[in-house]
Amino acid sequence: MAHRESGRDPARLWYNAGVRPLLPGFQSAQDEAPSTIDGVLERFVYQGGDDGFAVARFRADGSAEPTNVVGSLGGLHEGERVRLIGRPAHSAKHGAQFRVEAGYPLLPHTASGIRAYLAGGRVPGIGPGLAERLVARFGADTLRVIEHEPDRLAEVGGIGPVRSQQLQAAFIEGRGQRETLVFLATYQVPPGVAVRVFKRYGDRTIAVVRENPYRLAEEVSGVGFLTADRIARAIGFPADHPARAGAAVWHALNEASDDGHVLLPRSRLLERARALLDGAPGAPVDAVLERLVAEGRVVQDGALPTQDEPAMYLKRLHDAEVEAALRVADLLRSPVLPLDGDAARAFERDTGMELAPAQREAIQAAARASVFVLTGGPGTGKTTIVKALVHLVEARDAQVLLAAPTGRAARRLSEATGRPARTLHRLLEYSPQENNFGRSDANPLECACVIVDEASMIDLQLFVALLRAVPLGARLVFVGDADQLPSVGAGNVLADLLASGRAPSVRLTEIFRQARESRIVTNAHRVLHGEVPLASDAEAPSADFFMVTAESSETALDLVGQLVERRIPGRFGLDPLADIQVLVPMHKGACGAQKLNEALQARLNPSGEAFVRGGRTLRVGDKVMQIRNDYEREVFNGDIGRIEARTEKVVTVRFEDRRVDFEGEAIDALVLAYACTVHKSQGSEYPAVVVPVLTEHWIMLQRNLLYTAMTRGKRLVVLVGQRRAVERAVQNDRRQARFTALAARLQAEIPPGSGR
Repeated sequence: MAHRESGRDPARLWYNAGVRPLLPGFQSAQDEAPSTIDGVLERFVYQGGDDGFAVARFRADGSAEPTNVVGSLGGLHEGERVRLIGRPAHSAKHGAQFRVEAGYPLLPHTASGIRAYLAGGRVPGIGPGLAERLVARFGADTLRVIEHEPDRLAEVGGIGPVRSQQLQAAFIEGRGQRETLVFLATYQVPPGVAVRVFKRYGDRTIAVVRENPYRLAEEVSGVGFLTADRIARAIGFPADHPARAGAAVWHALNEASDDGHVLLPRSRLLERARALLDGAPGAPVDAVLERLVAEGRVVQDGALPTQDEPAMYLKRLHDAEVEAALRVADLLRSPVLPLDGDAARAFERDTGMELAPAQREAIQAAARASVFVLTGGPGTGKTTIVKALVHLVEARDAQVLLAAPTGRAARRLSEATGRPARTLHRLLEYSPQENNFGRSDANPLECACVIVDEASMIDLQLFVALLRAVPLGARLVFVGDADQLPSVGAGNVLADLLASGRAPSVRLTEIFRQARESRIVTNAHRVLHGEVPLASDAEAPSADFFMVTAESSETALDLVGQLVERRIPGRFGLDPLADIQVLVPMHKGACGAQKLNEALQARLNPSGEAFVRGGRTLRVGDKVMQIRNDYEREVFNGDIGRIEARTEKVVTVRFEDRRVDFEGEAIDALVLAYACTVHKSQGSEYPAVVVPVLTEHWIMLQRNLLYTAMTRGKRLVVLVGQRRAVERAVQNDRRQARFTALAARLQAEIPPGSGR
């Protein structure tokens, strides 16, 4: 089983790492060292999840029958010759398996293997056609010729001297990646993660990792402290090494920001870091933290009036929070375009509308303020206030700009006002190539007023980018529902603006008559007041809110499928793909978004042409969601479409009234969207939503999550699950506290009454 790659013997690596080759029929106990097995990855049975988890059929060298391999197979391809590291196992349901912990591609040594390898795109510039011609000319010697005798490639039609050198360079570059994958696989680093490490460090990867593997946790997306620590301990780094403690502190702060925190109290940070170090004796956490502060990578702020101990920040978040408070203060102190003295009456006079007292109050307050916050639940008239402000500013021949955090929210705002609205990134002219915004204080927006809807979704760093672009003298209005989930990114901007008391604000609470006729709206307000929602009369023509009992996750999974596939379409005439969205508290679990997507794909699109991309099995006809902003194609995080066609390199998706082609890595931003998490649905509305609410979601069952899910539905909401789980969500108003200090900074920077 010895295989040589560029003069190196991988089997020797495994021997040095204490890993034995696995021969056909060999069995190893779970507590023994991992084993290796070489062979061909024949086909994927299942691929899913961002971690590259997959089930595949694999034929080991010397074995007459394929076996199932299960684990992280990201970065590996069907038909490829690979080396896998892992342990034999047995599943009561699926029988014998090999559980993969790591793996990497091997160079093939037969003509057919080389043809498949080159045709699979492993060497840039070589596709199926050229692979066929190369192997037809050089046979099993093809790879050696490419690497060592590139001039001979001219013997194949269509290859000249320049292209010969390009193909050799691409092959040699690929060799460096393979050697890196071999090295990292020794430490059970999954292939997909190993590729990201190589992209970060290139040919220096092995040297960087040997010098300080903890750099990976700080500098490479997808590599956490535990992975870096496992590598470091295998290399021989002691448990009390300062680099280990530094990585633990850094990871704890970054993990906190991923959870939405802008800062951590010092004691909480040290507690998190020590937990990562697992009580290692003598781990110098305090000293390392002081060093990080001295280096300026971590900021210790002891001047916050709301903190009993110093607050610890990543520098970028500290700078953003301080700048946000200063810029809001500057805006509040700046005079803005005066509107009609009795703005509310002027709007009523011009439009013939009659406003409620709270709406008049909101319009009058907004007309006086340079920064204003409007909040309220569904059916309370926020859209009318936005229309009034647009009307009043335009009546002064001044420019109003409308924006929202997501594309779907921006489109809804545009439909409601009859004016163009853009995503905040588009408004601020974000450049993905340069990773910055074209609009700033050096190139501000040209307007008298900026109105931002769905403001609960704005995180701290996007907030700062917006503040930089709004010129002094322009009115800035935030509209949102403070009872919804906070932003995915770090910060709690809308809540902090309200809590500070410095920016003028109005909260609308009255539900208007038309909205009161909707059980969706009244139930949303019941949930806000800690009351369990009430189902509609099932026979009523206007019924729009249902609760379907399912006492197990398996039953709920099946019921959701029935509801989406035929019961809702049959009664309400809604399209299962275009009109119905399943929202769930969690991605994982027996009735999480991942399992629901698999089940609904099987029900709604069982026969579409299947292909695997980014660790996911997609089919032509699938409902998919874009999960990253793509400014080149003008599709944004949260946009939903359907796959219309697929060629070897291009996937075509229809988003509403236009078709968009995706190639290369852009395809990886498409995920199944039959079901998505409630967090992913923020800023969106759907004709109908189906929401599983089960005790398996216990850790996520909170009032604001259930409220957010319910308020996504326009015509129909169906809860599926256990009453106990619904009651838990309604009663649990202990929202996860976010450590931020923006409210305190606003109070310190802005005297009471400023800007009012």
